[in-house]
Amino acid sequence: MRNYTSQCRVLVTGGAGFLGSHLCGRLLAQGHDVLCVDNFFTGVRQNIAHLLEHPHFELLRHDVTFPLYVEVDRIFNLACPASPVHYQYDPVQTTKTSVHGAINMLGLAKRVHARILQASTSEVYGDPDVHPQRENYWGRVNPIGIRSCYDEGKRCAETLFFDYHRQHEVDIRVARIFNTYGPRMHPNDGRVVSNFIVQALRGEPITIYGEGEQTRSFCYVDDLIDGLTRFMEADAPIPGPINIGNPGEFTVRQLAEQVISLTGSRSRLSFAPLPSDDPMQRKPDIARARDLLGWTPQVQLEEGLRRTIAYFDALLSGATTALTSDHLSASASPRPSAVGAAAASGMAATSGVLPGA
Repeated sequence: MRNYTSQCRVLVTGGAGFLGSHLCGRLLAQGHDVLCVDNFFTGVRQNIAHLLEHPHFELLRHDVTFPLYVEVDRIFNLACPASPVHYQYDPVQTTKTSVHGAINMLGLAKRVHARILQASTSEVYGDPDVHPQRENYWGRVNPIGIRSCYDEGKRCAETLFFDYHRQHEVDIRVARIFNTYGPRMHPNDGRVVSNFIVQALRGEPITIYGEGEQTRSFCYVDDLIDGLTRFMEADAPIPGPINIGNPGEFTVRQLAEQVISLTGSRSRLSFAPLPSDDPMQRKPDIARARDLLGWTPQVQLEEGLRRTIAYFDALLSGATTALTSDHLSASASPRPSAVGAAAASGMAATSGVLPGA
């Protein structure tokens, strides 16, 4: 197995998605060969259009619920719909993606002796009764609710990762990702940051579920990608899990008010009943990431929102290119795939927000 600090062959599943596309760009900038795998359910080709001509980038359309036979040194397993709008559209397929996808990618890692990182989620903690959430907390999750396809799918994937590690000595890394935002978010994904920004830019009412007192922690995408690559690069055997997120905690209402202020919008707040199983608190304890990886987020919420607002402003204005992170070149405005569009049109108008996203 080659040292990750040298040029490696890196597989990124879900590589055309919001996080995956940023990760592919970062890996290419570090000098690696990148194989981007995506079935384009929620990922879009425009997210990685600026990478297609790169000599060390390759794109493969593939669904991770089926085996994949390639030769790689590292695997980032990001493949899975990550917003309620998308993962509730086909909940059975969501569970298959998490579970069958994990089995297939772990089998690949075992065969080729690759190190593999699982993009898990803070949703494994459910609606927590421990705050902030530490990695040794087992969570409080409804196993039969409408969010269970994602929550329990990710929990089962973590089980598989650690069983492959114990039984087959696969070199694993499990990262629990907290709310992340930034350029290339889908405008109709039902996530609170993207929906608030789109609503504010359009002057529409900003819908808040409950009283808006539920809290979230928002990590800018550049910081998140830095955490994931540091985790993968760590020489010591660190299986995790490790929380990767920004511990700054804000209420949903505070976020809405800040978005209105930064956009100069005349949007008003509109309140609706809370959806089922929506967690009331979400804040990572990042002591392990800080101690083991030397990682802490650098981008404050106001600055991250300014960058994200600029991206969506360009997107909604019909510009041919939309602003991206500082370290990546501009990319074409994203549009949903055929299936993604059906999910968006059927389940998420931009006048509504799923605050647990």
